[in-house]
Amino acid sequence: MQIIIVGCGNVGSTLAEQLSKEGHNISVIDERSDILQSVVNNSDVMGIVGNGASYSTMKDAGIEAADLMIAVTDSDELNLLCCLIAKKAGNCHTIARVRNPVYKREIGFIKEELGLSMVINPEEAAANEAARLLKFPSANKIETFARGRAELIKLTIEEESVLCNKSLKEVQSELRSKVLIGIVSRGEEIFIPDGNFVLRARDEISVIGSTRDMIAFFKRIKMPTAGVHSCIIVGGGETAYYLAGQLLSVGVDVRIFERSRERCKELATLLPEALVIHADGTDKDRLMEEGLTTVESFVSLTDLDEENIMLSMFVHSLSKKAKRITKVHRAGYEDIIGSLDVGSVLYPKNITAERIVQYVRGMSNSFESNIETLYRMDDGRVEVLEFLIREDSPVLGVPLQDIRLKKGILVACINHRGEITIPSGQSKIAVGDTVIVVTTSTGFHDISDILA
Repeated sequence: MQIIIVGCGNVGSTLAEQLSKEGHNISVIDERSDILQSVVNNSDVMGIVGNGASYSTMKDAGIEAADLMIAVTDSDELNLLCCLIAKKAGNCHTIARVRNPVYKREIGFIKEELGLSMVINPEEAAANEAARLLKFPSANKIETFARGRAELIKLTIEEESVLCNKSLKEVQSELRSKVLIGIVSRGEEIFIPDGNFVLRARDEISVIGSTRDMIAFFKRIKMPTAGVHSCIIVGGGETAYYLAGQLLSVGVDVRIFERSRERCKELATLLPEALVIHADGTDKDRLMEEGLTTVESFVSLTDLDEENIMLSMFVHSLSKKAKRITKVHRAGYEDIIGSLDVGSVLYPKNITAERIVQYVRGMSNSFESNIETLYRMDDGRVEVLEFLIREDSPVLGVPLQDIRLKKGILVACINHRGEITIPSGQSKIAVGDTVIVVTTSTGFHDISDILA
């Protein structure tokens, strides 16, 4: 597809990189020539220096032939204006990043009047991700497939776990669970394991299965499956506001630490059921007074990555059972954080970019691809894809044991009319099924790409 991206910040550069890798023709617009040049150097894209809200700049980027325009600058108003101009000039699909909560309350009207295809709020998206993790506190990360019927859940194996020092065959024999361990991350190494693979302490595993079977698996390995009942949030920004609202709606006790007295007053008015504390979140004594050692979850959402990381590690030194979520903005910290125990990490730029990319894949599916869902994991070294099976597919009706697959590929799950199954060698794929594939290769667009 022909795609134009306005804005070369964290989200824009991440989108340019991901979408160009997936074979789309990308043009990027930004007024900052140095930042634009960096994106052009790192990705196979065309760069245009200029104002994305300018009709002439849009024409230079090819708006008249574009299928989609994505506006992700730091200004909500500029993003909305870009979408309006793109819609009038090219009649293409448009996506806008909009952060102001005032606009959220009017988003239905804005979408309809401007003809927007999608509106994404980074703070709300990050809060949604955090809320999902707090509903399933054993998980480091949760991804969904098959329209929510199947899940991929990442968790870390502790030394006392029933999984530790056992092969996957032993695990299956003892637990008789209907889930699949599809990826194992051990230090810098990534494995797509077979039955003889032995799990070790500190391995991070990715488990795939239906929601029902996933809950049963977690119960059998004696890990909690119920959501948290209490939460301390440090940082009272918009992400904290959206997250607290979700938690309060399901009866979670919420305490918010915020430095600004004015913001505390706002939050107390907006969230009357929450306890809003005017204090520095790094104040150890105040944290202890508010029950840090007994709270079930701790979410650090300040604007300082270093403070969030430090707080998360401090909490872990006091309470090994508290679920921790750490917000990190800076892309360069990903490699460093991998070696630290900071719980689940929220990367707002990645979450926002991933939501937009999912929409693009849905559009692309109607053109040339049959990818329903795609997640890149472990620094892009592993992809988990969900393919829609069409009538001309070469895998139709053939037992999996008779299909020759490329090296580094695992058929992890089949969704047949809403029924999620972990396939065996005798399993066959039918028209209309979706198939979840785990691979260490990249660039797949069709289920036939997995064949040797």
